[in-house]
Amino acid sequence: MKIKTPEAYLESLRGLPRTVYLLGERIEDTVDHPMVRPSANAVAETFDPGEEPGAEELLFATSHLTGERISRFTHIHQGTDDLVNKVLMQRMLGRRTSTCFQRCVGMDGFNALYSVTYECDQKHGTEYHERLADYLRYVQDENLVVEGAMTDVKGDRALRPGEQLDPDLFVRVVDRTPDGILVRGAKAHQTGALNSHEILVMPTTAMREDEAEYAVSFAVPADEKGITFILGRQPSDTRKLEDSPLDVGNPTYGSQEALVVFDDVFVPNERVFMCGEHQESGKVVERFAAFHRQSYGGCKVGVGDVLIGAAQLIADYQGVARASHVRDKITEMIHLNETLFCCGIACSARGAATPSGAYMVDTLLANVCKLNVTRFPFEIARLLQDIAGGIVVTMPSEKDFENAEIAPYLEKYLKSAGGVPTMDRIKILKFIENMTVGCGAAAYLTESIHGAGSPQAQRIMISRLADIPEKVELAKRIARIE
Repeated sequence: MKIKTPEAYLESLRGLPRTVYLLGERIEDTVDHPMVRPSANAVAETFDPGEEPGAEELLFATSHLTGERISRFTHIHQGTDDLVNKVLMQRMLGRRTSTCFQRCVGMDGFNALYSVTYECDQKHGTEYHERLADYLRYVQDENLVVEGAMTDVKGDRALRPGEQLDPDLFVRVVDRTPDGILVRGAKAHQTGALNSHEILVMPTTAMREDEAEYAVSFAVPADEKGITFILGRQPSDTRKLEDSPLDVGNPTYGSQEALVVFDDVFVPNERVFMCGEHQESGKVVERFAAFHRQSYGGCKVGVGDVLIGAAQLIADYQGVARASHVRDKITEMIHLNETLFCCGIACSARGAATPSGAYMVDTLLANVCKLNVTRFPFEIARLLQDIAGGIVVTMPSEKDFENAEIAPYLEKYLKSAGGVPTMDRIKILKFIENMTVGCGAAAYLTESIHGAGSPQAQRIMISRLADIPEKVELAKRIARIE
């Protein structure tokens, strides 16, 4: 049955019996657990048409496979309009949630594999493309959430996959049968994996001929036998257990990362999309990375919009909104945020068709977009803290405000400008704390550095794609150098 509403999505997760560990203990309730529910709420927003102008057009598309109306998160881009609308959708959802809404990795994985499997079939005579199309029809029909899993644990970073002392430090094929393959390994930093119905696995780097067992891509249900989720910690995450939503800062929405372990998981042939074609593994990595680096020009910009609003609000509350240096800082936040958006739109508008017919972003500009994302959110957060003041990290707790003996002191001494209720000031300060040093910082700041590849990965691609020899010839021509 197709998932159509946020409520139906949450209910669908309750029907997935998975092996999940949090804080050293196995948990059965993976939807309503207070440390997990905010991240599920963020995904649920992707099922809500909302009330923003144009939201329907952004959230939904027409499947080129079936002609049906589908979620854009399950769509294969058919033109530059699709690429642009993807970024606009991500910005809209970032504005709604002020966090990671977790479905982009699956969308980006599908779009990378769609073109690569087509080219792989043309070159090697395989049947991966039709398998992927059949699987995609199923995902579209049910409107499933799919986790795109690329990052391996990697072990000794100085060694290649085939050189590791433990061969399982990159996901690999350990056995083949007439019906499918058996895989082992782990994927790290998997944002939203616990809130997904399916896991789409891709290789994490370009493989060599002697590393063919690592050149594997496949999809499995999240509740498949042999899969274990070990949830990661985030700053101040146990505040969610204290029944103090004020102290959480963003009590409704959040994100959640997991280490996903594959312990001899069986994958039937119809769900295998690459198996040993090492020559094609690098294409998957580069195309997925480009799509995902484009994504950051939307989602992080939407979150930035919320932070700019928080900066203006706390400036108003504290009576400094008219100060020229405060106005300058907020203007700089806007400038940085819109620069990221420009990069996301530019790499989309300059996209082009691949041999499969699906559209690919401009890879150079996508990498420029993401390299800026590794820097600008940190400056936006710094300016926000600058405007808010040191109280961001010295506030009393919600329990203190509930204590009848000391609450009058807090009301008296934490007042702000213009008769603004003390609690309103504290609420926005707690939100700023969450986004700059608390749980929200995991998705907005650290993820901005390492999500879709670390800064050095973008520098390598920018250097490779910039065509420096052509630029040298331009300079020689202008300077009349023979």
